[in-house]
Amino acid sequence: MNGTMLRDMAVKARENAYAPYSGFKVGAALLGSSGKVYTGCNIENSSYGLTICAERVAVVKAVSEGEREFTALALAGSGAGFIYPCGACLQVLAEFAPRLKIEIVEASGDYKITSVKELLPRAFVLKQREEADGN
Repeated sequence: MNGTMLRDMAVKARENAYAPYSGFKVGAALLGSSGKVYTGCNIENSSYGLTICAERVAVVKAVSEGEREFTALALAGSGAGFIYPCGACLQVLAEFAPRLKIEIVEASGDYKITSVKELLPRAFVLKQREEADGN
């Protein structure tokens, strides 16, 4: 799976976004180590705190199907400029892939490549997990 295909899948996933309040649609495509891609879109709720971001939708779909390791994420927003995952999404991504590559696509098709580690250099990790993983 190359970056262009992953970015195209994020753009396509964006079409399914449910964003009646903000009008801002986001699509995500998460590449598992298995080679399978899990897509997600943002889903808003009139009780704003219950809104879920595209990135977390993709992670939840993947994990619920047994995938636990990821190599890349493409993220496409509907507005001008580049969008970045929120802190909650970065923390969820860091749980499974702290060095995950993130490709951010803007509406024009231009893209940037970054990583979870770059955007969230000091992610929260439970001490017990650190000791168990040897990190």
